[in-house]
Order: sequence, then structure tokens, then C-alpha cells
Amino acid sequence: MQNQLVFAIILLLTSLADVQPAALNKSAVDIDFFKLYDNPEAHISLQKRLTTADRIAAHGYPSEHHHIVTEDGYIVGAFRIPYSHKLQNQNEYRPIVLIQHGLMSCSDAWILCGPNDGLPYLLADAGFDVWMGNGRGNAYSRNHTSRSTQHPYFWKFSWHEIGYYDIAAMIDYALETNGQGQKSIHYVGHSQGTTVFFALMSSRPEYNEKIKTAHMFAPIAIMTNMRNSLARSAGPYLGHQNIYSLLFSNQELIPHNSIIMNIFFNLCEPDQQLRVVCENVVQKLYDADRVNMTAMPDGMATHPAGCSSNQMLHYLQEQQSGYFRLYDYGTKKNLEVYESEQPPEYPVENISSEVHLWYADNDLMAAVEDVLALANRLHNRELHHMEDPMWDHGDFALNKEVRKYLNEPVITIMMEFEESNKEL
Repeated sequence: MQNQLVFAIILLLTSLADVQPAALNKSAVDIDFFKLYDNPEAHISLQKRLTTADRIAAHGYPSEHHHIVTEDGYIVGAFRIPYSHKLQNQNEYRPIVLIQHGLMSCSDAWILCGPNDGLPYLLADAGFDVWMGNGRGNAYSRNHTSRSTQHPYFWKFSWHEIGYYDIAAMIDYALETNGQGQKSIHYVGHSQGTTVFFALMSSRPEYNEKIKTAHMFAPIAIMTNMRNSLARSAGPYLGHQNIYSLLFSNQELIPHNSIIMNIFFNLCEPDQQLRVVCENVVQKLYDADRVNMTAMPDGMATHPAGCSSNQMLHYLQEQQSGYFRLYDYGTKKNLEVYESEQPPEYPVENISSEVHLWYADNDLMAAVEDVLALANRLHNRELHHMEDPMWDHGDFALNKEVRKYLNEPVITIMMEFEESNKEL
């Protein structure tokens, strides 16, 4: 989805250029300019952009917005559906689930499919306490206890820090806030949401005890056989420590602009007059037979959500090296940080929690060979191969049949675990 966002923006702007008021087709003498511009209904005003909590509440679900402080001072946003309004189960035991988004995404991605298909809603209606995290630097996590986003050190992180600090803080916060004495949670991640899980559980293995089941949608760790053409083209230049990667590092990737995002929101929301423009762009980019087309304009209204350029650099390093390892700072700094010229590999053998790997043949980012190579190093894992030969990286979030082929099977596994381990 990320590769197509740039094309979506271009198409959207092109489409807008073709939208002209009927008055402009008249000659100048035929236009009553005073009447045209004095019409109050013709004035343009931007509506406030909806948050994940707003979108959840619009469907009748209880929603909460939490701000979580990490060990290194970042303040990350998390959204919660504490219980189901359909079940009225607020006073009953509700197992915790934490769901984490992919690169340049945010918590909005999980609810775009609506209450009939979206995983957070389905989990809430199955009796779970649902949390949706946001990694540092995205639209909901742009705060720090002492740094401004204008300071370059704010952006001095990769997905390693999102896993090591952010996900750890979210897990601990959810366990404490739930108030039912739970000691462990279920976890779901898509794309980068899987990478940060592997990084945390490898680096801080004590957190494996806080995981009941973990579900990795399109798992990304080893990237040797990744087929994404953009990444493979950029890798030789940005996947090594050189002048190119140095100039690209420690900055916001696709800088967040609240005005631009508000414009996209006001264009693409269902009740907006120019919604048809977004729908036309989506139809040019996506296969209507596979993708939830209703969700796509909402995706344009909320994405890209922002990230650090270091996150992208770290992935390109993985692709170039063929290893799942920590950030490569270059020989000199590597010696200072790691006491070795090369960054160490993540010891994924430390991951003892129950990990479910959901993967597909047509995924250009998470190649089957790489998923299987990772699986061979995990001691407690189960493989789930998507039978649809066309299922790709974005289908894990936006396929029209995502409820049937992914979300419901995942919930079944969680429910079976709860039945077998009621004391946890």
C-alpha cells in the first residue's frame, strides 16, 4: 500500500484539477461575481480530522484515547475498545489484545473495513479488551517529554526502538489499565508490526512471558528474497553507511502536515461532496474484486501517517545484508555501540512465546523463503499459509474476504487459548 500512496496523491491532485464549477464555463459577463462569492453555502471550511477514537465511537463502540510514556521519553498514542456495547460485558473478564500497524501507518488502518470486517470490532464483540498502538513518530505519537519534533534527535530512531520501548510500554500499560490482574496479552502485528515484535521478544526475552498468542501478518525479519522493486533499487544506495544514507537519516519521512491531511480528510470522507474524486483514484489503483473499496478512500484520508527515515533505512540494511540485525551505524560507531564492526543479529531463538506466522505466496515484501527461514529459528511457532495465490501484502489489511480467511481464524485461536488457559 505504501508504494501506491505517492501515485494516489498524484492522481488525486490531477482529478481535482479537472473539477471545475459550472460558473467557470460561462463568459465573464454572464457571471454575477457578488452572488457567486457572497453565497454562505459556497464558502469552504475544513472539518476537524477524525481520530481513531472518533471513528470507533461513530459505530456505537466505547472508545478511549491513551497517551503512554516510554522509558526513553516518547509519548505514544493508543486507542482502546474496552468492551462491546453489544455484549455489555464491561464487568466481565476481557482478555487483552494489542494490535500494531505497519510502516507509515497508524491505528486507523485496523478499523477502515468497518465493524463487520475490521479486526478490532470483531475482537471486541468476541469479548476482548482491544488496544491499537501507534509507533513513535506517526500522526498519533508526535510527542516527547523533552524534545520537539523540530529537533533532529526526535527522529533518531528506527523500528528497533519502537519494539524495544514503545511496544513494551504498551504491553505494560494495557495490563495495568485493564485492572483485572491479567499477566499476559494476545498480540497482532502487520508488516512492521511483526518486525517490532521480533525485535522486542529477542532483545528483552522476559516479555515473552507476557504474550499468550502472537499473530504475525506478513512477517518481516529476514529480507533476502524480498521482491519489492522500489526497495531493491534503493537498497544499494541507502542500505549501507555512505553519503546517501547519511543525508537521508534522522529526519521525518514524508513530513506530517496537518493542513494537507485535513484536506485529504475533507475530500475523502463519506459525507464529503468530492468523495467521488477519491473513489475514482482508488479504482485506478486497486482491484475492486479483491480490495474493500469502501475502505480505501478512508485510507487515503488517514495515510501516510508518518515515520522516521531511519525505519526505512533499517529495512534497506536488512535487505542488503540478508540478516535480521540491529541498526548499522557504520564501523566506527558500531564499535562504540556494539563493540563489533558489524551490528549483531537479533537472537530470535530467544522468542519462546506462541507465534503464528500468516504468510502468502504473492507477498512482495515478506517472501515465502524468508518467512520459512525465520520459522526454522523459532521454537514455538505455527505456520498459516494463505491458500489464495493472489493474496498479497496489502490483503492482510484490506482484502474483501479478510474476515473469513484471516480475522475469524485468528480470533478462534485466541478463544481456544483462553478456554485452555483460563488461569493466565
